[in-house]
Order: sequence, then structure tokens, then C-alpha cells
Amino acid sequence: MNGSSTVFDNLEIRAKTAPSDPSLDRISIRDYIKEVEIGAFQVERDLTQRVKFNVVVEVAPSSSSFSDDVDDILSYDMIIEAIDDQLNFERLNLLETLAERVSDQILSHNQAIRVFTRIEKLDRIPGSLGVEIVRDRKNSIEEKAIENSYSEPLVVYISNEIIQSNELKRWLDAIVKNDKPTILCVEALEFKDQVSIELNTLHRIELLSIEQSAWRLAGMDSRCVVVDTRTELDWSLKNNELSVWAPSKMILDSVNKPSLNSGPLDLAIWLAGELSVDSIYCIGSGPDHPNIEVIPSPNVFR
Repeated sequence: MNGSSTVFDNLEIRAKTAPSDPSLDRISIRDYIKEVEIGAFQVERDLTQRVKFNVVVEVAPSSSSFSDDVDDILSYDMIIEAIDDQLNFERLNLLETLAERVSDQILSHNQAIRVFTRIEKLDRIPGSLGVEIVRDRKNSIEEKAIENSYSEPLVVYISNEIIQSNELKRWLDAIVKNDKPTILCVEALEFKDQVSIELNTLHRIELLSIEQSAWRLAGMDSRCVVVDTRTELDWSLKNNELSVWAPSKMILDSVNKPSLNSGPLDLAIWLAGELSVDSIYCIGSGPDHPNIEVIPSPNVFR
């Protein structure tokens, strides 16, 4: 059986025909279907579609060859858990990204050696369309170690009043000297609504206005780097850059979106939660809030 004849075969057959260590065992799930909001096109937003998963995992045999204890093996539930975890983490545009993340989580288990992951959309065309990838544990672990190599960041909220003041450079100098990974969240530029606008549209306008403010700040100080995806944010924090958050993509792609009524400060608190940071800093002044610490002077950051 040659490679071209197995391209559309069952994934277990594909795994068996691929070059492999004969001492490895295989576990799999077949035709696992979930309702998912995914896709890069506007027509795929705010609705779900059926997505089918087929996964084969090559695993190192258990050292307890004759054990009947589930704790001695890599469970099938681990595959389901990896799929569900990644679907619940954030909304994605690409099946390729979802396949990579599911495969990475599976390969984080010590017994998992190689994974074949096939994901298909069932509702976009009369048949199905999808992606299939093969990944091994060594590369996945090395990439994951790089991704997670930064300490807990500071989330700092800067108002327009501070940005427009002569004190801005002092504040940024103090934050940089603190030498901790930092994400700056900014206030929206002033927007006066002259007409009645639907709430969802107004929310999009507000997000874009915050992004304009982020780019304005980056233009005022070259140390500030605008980031708009989780990947860019993680990379910027790992490299200890002074990140300025442009929120639209992360919020619109999130599974757990903040309320449409959320203001810029609410969004900063939401971002902190996504990063497992307990509180944010408001520089200069801020409201009385259990998740907000007001920093009255740049000296506090030193």
C-alpha cells in the first residue's frame, strides 16, 4: 500500500503505515464531534458548526505490563480532555492552530511519543474540509519550554490624562526600571456618539478606539510595543518588552468574552484574569476596586 492510496484512509490506518517504532502502542478516538465557533471568515463568527476529531497517539508501553489499573496507562480521556481544554481556552480562526494545540497538550504527557491529529469541519461544504498533522514529543516539549519562560507580568492601566501629561516619560522610565514583564492597558480615545448605534457595533468602535490609543502611545515612546494576539503577547513578555495591549482580536476570539458594556478599565481587569494575575495597577489615580491597586507616584515602581 503506497502513501497516496492512504491519504484519505481512516487515521488508524494512516498511523500504522507511517514509519514508527514497533515497540510503541497506540490509543485513539474516532469521530468525536463537537459544536464549535471557529473560522477566519465573518460568516463563521457568533455561530457554531460541527467539527470532527480523529486522534491517534503512539505511547510508550506501561512498565506494568500485566496491570489492570487505569493509573498505569495513558487514558483515552486524556485525548478528550486535550480537545475540550483547547476549545474552551479561546476562539480560534484556524483548524491548523487547534490541531497544533491539541497535539501539544497530548504530547505533554510522558508516555505520549507521537500524535496524529485530524480535524474536519462538517458544515462548510457538502462533504467535509479539514487538516491533519503529525507531531512528536521532543519538538513539542522544547517549544513549550520556550513559550512559558517568563514570570508573572504586571498589568498596568494608563489613563489619557497620564499619556497626555509631561509625566509620561517618568512613569515609563519607572516601569522599565522595575525590570518585570509588563503589559500596558490604555484608555480609549474620546469618542462622542452622535447617532444611535447598536450595542455590539458600539463595542467594536470602543475596541478600535483603545487600539488607536495604544498605537498613539507606541508612537510617543519607542520602548512601547503594540501586541494584539496571545502569541505576540507571550513573546513580548518572554523578551521583557514593554507591551501595549490592542484588545480587539483577543476579546473577539475569546470563549469567555467580557460584557459588551465593559469599559477600558474592565477590559484590563479581564486581561489580568486571562493571565492569572490577581490585580492590576492604575497609575496616578483609579477607582476603589478589590482588583485594582492605585500607584500615586512613579517612585513606587523603583
